[in-house]
Amino acid sequence: MNRFSRPLFFAGGLVATGLAVLGAVLPLMPTVPFLLVAVFCFARSSPALEQRILDHHYFGPQVRDWQERRAISRKTKLIAIGAMACGVGFTAFTLGYPYYFASLIILVVVGGWMWTRPE
Repeated sequence: MNRFSRPLFFAGGLVATGLAVLGAVLPLMPTVPFLLVAVFCFARSSPALEQRILDHHYFGPQVRDWQERRAISRKTKLIAIGAMACGVGFTAFTLGYPYYFASLIILVVVGGWMWTRPE
């Protein structure tokens, strides 16, 4: 790794962590996918920050499950798919036809993919 890539990975890790924090407080915005990106970036720039995410009492186990086994717990799957279904309903209620089809496609594709991951 050259001297220019380390600061870029560090910046990417900080941005991804910031988005994960937003996802923790904003409904319908994911958290763990951004933490996965942050861990990837920090593994190449700041092992201490990578370890801090992996040691987190709530999100750490989810990130480690994905890293080690590409697994998503059943509880997490149900919460995520339920949130996406609420997003479809919200989009249908607020924007209506034909815009809710985008949310519905995301639910079917991403939800279906998530459901097929190991537990």
